Amino acid sequence: MNTAPVPFVTGLPPVIPQTCRLLVLGSLPGNRSLAARQYYAHPQNHFWRLMDRVTGDSLAGLPYDERLVRLGRHHIGLWDVIATARRASSLDGDIKQAVSNPLAGLVATLPDLRAVACNGALATKLATRQLADQLADTGLPVIALPSTSPAYTLAFAAKAERWQVLRDYLEP
Repeated sequence: MNTAPVPFVTGLPPVIPQTCRLLVLGSLPGNRSLAARQYYAHPQNHFWRLMDRVTGDSLAGLPYDERLVRLGRHHIGLWDVIATARRASSLDGDIKQAVSNPLAGLVATLPDLRAVACNGALATKLATRQLADQLADTGLPVIALPSTSPAYTLAFAAKAERWQVLRDYLEP
């Protein structure tokens, strides 16, 4: 029986455009994403295909750096609610001893922010808790979205339908 301790993993830095209107928060990048140092790097993750539909731009087939540039042009930022945690696999259910990212501090620096979108149930739960005071003061919406993870088996079309609400927050 393996009794080695479960390792701590550390997330990725935020990717925030100067005029961020929409902040998309995940829980903590999966192992493939951490290894590649890229958000949503698992080839089966639906995030980039969903962003194609949300933005009307073709992001999924682009090199990663260009994807981030194009997200910025659409005023979309990326980060995660968890900075570091112990996790044996890429599953949110395996996350232990989570340490949060300073979301409230980030949100306070984003004057153009219109909404926070949460990729999955854990991101929604933690972001809502961390941003409770700001949400009460500003009325900033937090949008709960189905996870883009391949482990969440909701059909792509159903995910795409739910993610379309984000388009409303990108309009000038």
